[in-house]
Amino acid sequence: MTQHSTITMYTTEVCPYCLRAKALLKARGVTAIDEIRVDRDSTARTAMIERTGRRTVPQIFIGDAHIGGCDDLMALDQRGGLLPLLQPQAAQD
Repeated sequence: MTQHSTITMYTTEVCPYCLRAKALLKARGVTAIDEIRVDRDSTARTAMIERTGRRTVPQIFIGDAHIGGCDDLMALDQRGGLLPLLQPQAAQD
């Protein structure tokens, strides 16, 4: 049994960097992103800041690993580090 890494992204509706990050993930085969809209929920924004130490969006997590923002995601992809993180992981019994 395999399990895909969960992608969580803190976003806002009009953020062009959020759209760019989602487009890159989609191009790399991601079909589902757990999107948390911080422009609609001030509690979610506070949680994002506490979790990441950052105030800007997007803030991207693959599993529990904080990738960072759009530029961080792009750099990770250019280094060849994104696809391995997106591969299914063997389930732990």
